[in-house]
Amino acid sequence: MSQPVHAGLIAHASPGGWRGVLIEGPSGAGKSDLALRALDQGFRLVADDRVSLWASGGVLFGRAPDALFGLIEVRGQGVRPAAALRLARVDLIVECVNAEEVERLPDPQSAVREGVSVPCMRLWPFEPSTPAKLRRALSHL
Repeated sequence: MSQPVHAGLIAHASPGGWRGVLIEGPSGAGKSDLALRALDQGFRLVADDRVSLWASGGVLFGRAPDALFGLIEVRGQGVRPAAALRLARVDLIVECVNAEEVERLPDPQSAVREGVSVPCMRLWPFEPSTPAKLRRALSHL
């Protein structure tokens, strides 16, 4: 298992099991805010702030470091408990960017983590529809 990366990981239930979204971006980019809104729309927390990644059988997985399991930062309130999954397969990577950096009709992209290629998209995390976009992206992978 690699050193934890600065990211968040949420997952959505599908007929084949939980499908994870790794949320990347610099500090203050909106990773935890996006995760919090996604939790209110049916996603489950796996990790906030730090994610330990590893590959197995050509699939990328992630989990929270033990000290951070079941915790999420809620800006203005502090760190709060949240129902969480122990681990999830990572099926999508989202890079948090400014609104003007999001392409209207982007070509499919991928990113490599731990030697595994994973579909990747750039989104503005504060757009109200971003959690819905994550659900739709997972359903089309």
